[in-house]
Amino acid sequence: MNTEKPSRPQRHHGPMGGPPVGVPGEKANDFFGTLKKLAHYLGRYKLQILLVLLFAVCSAAFMIVGPKVLGKATTEVFTGLMNQISGTGQGINFTRIGQILLFLLALYLVSSAFNYAQGWIMTGVTMNVTYQLRRDIAGKIQRLPFSYYDTTTNGEVLSRLTNDVDTISQSLNQSMTQIITSVTQLIGILIMMFSINWQMSLVALCIIPLSGLVILFVVKHSQKYFKQQQDYLGHVNGHIEEMYGSHVVVQAFNGQERNEKTFSGYNENLYHSAWKSQFFSSLLQPIMIFIGNVGFVVVCILGGWYAIKGFITVGDIQAFTQYVRQFTQPIQQVANISNVMQSTAAAAERVFDFLEEKEEPKDSPNAITLNITDKPDTELNVHIRGSVQFAHVSFGYTPQKTIIHDFCAQVEPGQRVAIVGPTGAGKTTMVKLLMRFYDVGSGAILVDGYDIRDFKRSNLRTLFGMVLQDTWLYNATIRENIRYGRQDATDEQVLTAAKCAQVDHFVRTLPGGYDMVLNEDASNVSQGQKQLLTIARAFLADPQILILDEATSSVDTRTEIMIQKAMGELMKGRTSFIIAHRLSTIRGADLILVMDHGDIVEQGTHTSLMAKGGFYAKLYNSQFTD
Repeated sequence: MNTEKPSRPQRHHGPMGGPPVGVPGEKANDFFGTLKKLAHYLGRYKLQILLVLLFAVCSAAFMIVGPKVLGKATTEVFTGLMNQISGTGQGINFTRIGQILLFLLALYLVSSAFNYAQGWIMTGVTMNVTYQLRRDIAGKIQRLPFSYYDTTTNGEVLSRLTNDVDTISQSLNQSMTQIITSVTQLIGILIMMFSINWQMSLVALCIIPLSGLVILFVVKHSQKYFKQQQDYLGHVNGHIEEMYGSHVVVQAFNGQERNEKTFSGYNENLYHSAWKSQFFSSLLQPIMIFIGNVGFVVVCILGGWYAIKGFITVGDIQAFTQYVRQFTQPIQQVANISNVMQSTAAAAERVFDFLEEKEEPKDSPNAITLNITDKPDTELNVHIRGSVQFAHVSFGYTPQKTIIHDFCAQVEPGQRVAIVGPTGAGKTTMVKLLMRFYDVGSGAILVDGYDIRDFKRSNLRTLFGMVLQDTWLYNATIRENIRYGRQDATDEQVLTAAKCAQVDHFVRTLPGGYDMVLNEDASNVSQGQKQLLTIARAFLADPQILILDEATSSVDTRTEIMIQKAMGELMKGRTSFIIAHRLSTIRGADLILVMDHGDIVEQGTHTSLMAKGGFYAKLYNSQFTD
């Protein structure tokens, strides 16, 4: 039997409905390419980043000079003590030492001021980049075709908008300034070390290749786990969003244990990938500390020997040992940042993959503009009367499977057309094609003789008022939910539409009336009331073509009769498409199209089709068979 919408791609689950098995750990497909795309976003703030670079260099430079200045104070103390012991010269020159320490304090204060300034500027840049990424993702969501949402869970999309962007934001704010500061410190410390003693500096430099090998090893083995971590986080979010959104169904079918096992499987995979990524990350610091300590011991031994020989002063030894200690810090920071960058690259890759998803084809620049007023027709400004023609329409959600075969029908302006057939016959698919949620595979759909592909999608959809079986209301007042049909409608127009849709009476019985706020899933009103509100929204839109997809399926018989009467008034003079399973509701239709397996097998009025005694008659009579 044909399906009415494409199914989501099947995951290969483990036993007991567990998580996907055999999912390979992937590295970022293009690590440097991803960073290049991220740099494009940062490129909009070149001046701010230049200031951050300048302030970070200044902050590091003033901080680096500190040990050298402090070494002079140490030399003054040592020289004074030696003079006192030997009885020659004056003792400790506290005035000179005080001047040196005040100068040192000024250096550190200026360094802190530059550090604060660059941090403040970088935070602003990061927040702007984060804002731009979220805005681009939100815009992308509006431009993606329906086929994307048919094959992707909501949780996956939300994970990219929240978790992945947050990961990018945090790492940018921390890593950018740290990279600049660390590189500046590394270069500055090397210069200061060579200015004191080049032999000891060469010994200290042996730390770099050893540290580089460690960093390369960790990066090579950890990247795939960071990628897995972000992927499984998306799976976890997707599963939770689906299960929470349908918790009533889960409870009704006792699916708690099964869902818990599925979640446990996803969570276990997330745990293992996160544990491995953090384990490799945690290896860096102790290994780097060990390498640094070995280098420090060697330098201390060599420095002591040089001091005994008189090749170097005590203050210079003290300054050099400080520099050696500081020398390992920027290397450790770079190592830590490399881990953070793995997580950033994995998150950014997911975000940019989403932003590069194939969008709906753009409207033609010469697209026809619809005129919804009664102004005269012009060459590109068309007033629609409401005739619809399906000309040899074929369509399949996938190229391998066609579900609509050579669909042909002619609908005159103002006609009420019912589309009926068994589940999976292609009824709802025809509506999606009519509104260009999907484009036809072959053939054409014509409105007043114009191919709907020649119209702008947004303009075309202003013609239609749509009421679906699956209601959609959002977290706002009842008044705003009705006004969603026409944003510029006045309160009086909203009230009129509500009365026409038989909504006004029950709304006034609710606490707050039209100002009552519906909760996130609108569970504080009944299913039938939800349906009535969506019908009121269609009344307010005042469309030229109506699409009613099982619009009265969720209301009781008495309410249905009232709605049918109101709908009769609304449909006067308008082309209407009615999809119904309860065939008793469409007996008054001007034309009934009977579909089966993607084809029109019969068409006519209710009376003529019943007299024929064919497929429709059997379908109709089956609903009243005891």
